[in-house]
Amino acid sequence: MNIKQIRNATIVVEYAGKKFLIDPFLGEKGAYPPFPNSARQDQNNPLVDLPVSIEELLDQTDAVIVTHLHLDHYDPAAKEALPKDIKMFVQNEEDAEVMKSDGFQNVEVLTESTTYESISLTKTKGEHGRGEILKMAGLVCGVVFSHRDEKTLYVAGDTVWYEGVKETIDTHKPEIIVVNAGDNQFLQGGSLVMSKEDVYEVQKAAPTAKIIASHMEAVNHWTLSREELKNFVKEKGFSDRVFVPNDGEAYTF
Repeated sequence: MNIKQIRNATIVVEYAGKKFLIDPFLGEKGAYPPFPNSARQDQNNPLVDLPVSIEELLDQTDAVIVTHLHLDHYDPAAKEALPKDIKMFVQNEEDAEVMKSDGFQNVEVLTESTTYESISLTKTKGEHGRGEILKMAGLVCGVVFSHRDEKTLYVAGDTVWYEGVKETIDTHKPEIIVVNAGDNQFLQGGSLVMSKEDVYEVQKAAPTAKIIASHMEAVNHWTLSREELKNFVKEKGFSDRVFVPNDGEAYTF
């Protein structure tokens, strides 16, 4: 498999001969207002440019997975750029209805036993924060990819570390894990995605897995930098298993 970090949670996964675009956030740098009640109110989102053109990103893309409909995972630019007949996977019927109203004609709801072109796609649970903030953050999902010719891949999505992530790791024993690790926060309510301590818990639960840290330094409410995470995993002694890609960087497993 090949996993390419694009920007924020947007990644391209080439797996068992198919190319998946996950959580497309395709607007130009500064296209949207900053998320309110959070840091960097003087900076519009996205904070950085795409590292590749949209045309290159969509070239030979077979399917799109949208883990939830927050702006930084599915934006107006993605709605406009994505071919309306492309295969779209979403987390539930509510999101599917939105996609259909946006004109997409080939929308499928992920389940715990979805199959796409001999690839098993298993929808996983996530919690987009802890406590009261969960009500505002809404439902999210992740997905486990498996195929006889590939290592098992777990894309956790917008979730903090909690029992559901551990259950997924224990059940599927993924060899590659992508976590959203920018520790994004509003001024109240705590982490919305994984902090460095959460990444540490993932590593302890899956001590032989390779972990890729995505969703970093691209929207105004991030609080954990790439540099800080790199230093943390080095201090903890597992930097050989954690990859913190720059936008445009890719890994093959």
